[in-house]
Amino acid sequence: MSTNSRIEWTETTWNPITGCTKHSAGCLHCYAERMSKRLQAMGAEAYQFGFTPMFHEHLLEKPLSWKKSRMIFVNSMSDTFHEDITDEQILRLFSIMNHARWHTFQVLTKRSERLLKLSKKIKWTPNIWQGVTVEHTATRSRIEDLRLVAAHTKFLSIEPLIGPIAGLNLSGIDWVIVGGESGPGARPMKKDWVTGIRDVCVKTKTPFFFKQWGGVRKKENGRTLDNRIWDEMPISEVQ
Repeated sequence: MSTNSRIEWTETTWNPITGCTKHSAGCLHCYAERMSKRLQAMGAEAYQFGFTPMFHEHLLEKPLSWKKSRMIFVNSMSDTFHEDITDEQILRLFSIMNHARWHTFQVLTKRSERLLKLSKKIKWTPNIWQGVTVEHTATRSRIEDLRLVAAHTKFLSIEPLIGPIAGLNLSGIDWVIVGGESGPGARPMKKDWVTGIRDVCVKTKTPFFFKQWGGVRKKENGRTLDNRIWDEMPISEVQ
């Protein structure tokens, strides 16, 4: 499954893996789970088993057919390092990214322990950006795991931000995305949680991207912070 994306910080999504299971507090109102149920009801082949983690062999080489350079969010409908996906499947996925060096691939995980465990087996070409999701202080250890990974570009997706992140250390981190939760049951995000992160980014000269305030009516709430749009990004190193 691949598609042009509405996600503000990417261009295209590529989903050779779909489905997931809840891993931490940020997963409570998972947008991918809601979307999977809709796609299953619509008869989409890749979602015939709903949100059960699946590896889709026929979608693995899709980026090789895209000749124009793209910014690609990998597995927006899953977690690349999910425990139901084998080491071999993950390494094959990264091999495709290694070959498609004209694209920039953005990989995101909450399972930073497995990322770290597999990291030495992965060829970290410069076109692969590796990130971890951090929702509040309790998940801050994922940043420590990411710091030990040999990816050229490392980023944080602090979304949904459901609490403050105390003692944020951005050493070795190249990009920070922040966003509030959206959709049914969305938990509120306080402005001082956001500005605290933004201020650390400004101080350390780390590119800062503010995705959204979120809420049930996220479009109405917008993505302006202190009267400006923050859409900073690292420089892509595609070849």
